[in-house]
Amino acid sequence: MKSSRQNEDHIFVSSPSPPGGLRPSTDLTRGTTYLPSSTSSSPPSIPLEPSAPQPKRFVRFDVDDELAGSVGFASRDNDERWTYDEDFLNSSDDDDFAHAVEGGTAPLLTNIAAPSVVFAGLDNDNFEDPASRSGMKMAFMNMANSIIGAGIIGQPYAFKQAGLATGVILLIVLTLLVDWTINLIVINSKLSGANSFQSTVSACFGKWGLISISLAQWAFAFGGMIAFCIIIGDTIPHVLAALFPRLKDMSILWLLTNRRAVIVLCVVGISYPLSLYRDIAKLAKASALALVSMLVIVVTVITQGFFVANELRGTLSGPLLTLNSGVFQAIGVISFAFVCHHNSLLIYGSLRKPTLDRFARVTHYSTGISMVACMGMAFAGFLTFGDKTMGNVLNNFPNSNLMVNIARFCFGLNMLTTLPLEAFVCREVMIGYWYPGSPFEMKRHVIFTT
Repeated sequence: MKSSRQNEDHIFVSSPSPPGGLRPSTDLTRGTTYLPSSTSSSPPSIPLEPSAPQPKRFVRFDVDDELAGSVGFASRDNDERWTYDEDFLNSSDDDDFAHAVEGGTAPLLTNIAAPSVVFAGLDNDNFEDPASRSGMKMAFMNMANSIIGAGIIGQPYAFKQAGLATGVILLIVLTLLVDWTINLIVINSKLSGANSFQSTVSACFGKWGLISISLAQWAFAFGGMIAFCIIIGDTIPHVLAALFPRLKDMSILWLLTNRRAVIVLCVVGISYPLSLYRDIAKLAKASALALVSMLVIVVTVITQGFFVANELRGTLSGPLLTLNSGVFQAIGVISFAFVCHHNSLLIYGSLRKPTLDRFARVTHYSTGISMVACMGMAFAGFLTFGDKTMGNVLNNFPNSNLMVNIARFCFGLNMLTTLPLEAFVCREVMIGYWYPGSPFEMKRHVIFTT
């Protein structure tokens, strides 16, 4: 009697020997069929003649280099290049999973952490596609946008308060400190088995720790959103009125010069829709736009400083160049510019492959580039205006300067795209406190965002 499976392709998977008296079995590695024994005292199974050779298909999960080459899988070297491309800023996100030869056929990496947990009985539409999560570049954009916010405008003033030499030292030291503490937050989260800032503090300090950190995080993020709205109202209407003097006399369009109307229109029309995203990785393109806007501001301050009239320039005395009396005020201004700790775990969780090494790279790139931008802004503004440097260095320039007005407009746009990052934190804190561990619910998501 021959096995009914002899015409099937051989599967290269080891299998235990069948118990006696059940059914015929096939040695999958040799294609030989055995007859079962009727009782435990029956003679051993007698092998029948081997079946005719059949084409082989291999099911392998631990693919070695030899076998990978023989059956068409990418080699381990190719797999490493695929991983390198995907994770280390060397390819576009569209190509992460679409390499025809290398990435497309690379074997699964068994050490990739599961990006989401599926709950039984719930709609699959409620869960994110792992492929839609962010790569290294997208996470970098969100992190850099979170760091380079409104605080960069005050860096020249911080140098004025601390003195030029002291300001440089403070900026470098605080950048290193921020870089270290951001990574420390993620390490603490890993050690405590938590997936959010609140859960980490709750695991360490219990209920009162959870209440304290929830209030602090929510208040800080909500206060940031209020500050961004104030900046929007102080910049965009005035810039539009300066660029288009007749706008005030036009029907309906005059609202674009009204402070309150512009705040409502911009927040409801731009920031609110962006805040409705569930995944912070979706904000990467908006963050890229914000970084471009900030680049325009830095370039404007550097280039337009050469054309400032002498009566607007200040003087540079001894204390202003070395050590001044406002060191502690400078620490506050510089620290505010680098605040992004409340977003760190959200950005870490948005990575397609969230590991400490990859997040450390994102952090190093983000803080390093932010320091360079702040340093350029601080030097250009402070050396131009000296002891006349204001808290908002753009206010030192005359209102008639077209390039500076464009920079002011870009500053307002930057706040519009940074505000959703704070909204994510507020929503995460509220949901994490009142509905910990509960599945996603669209109605609750919209209400809390609103």
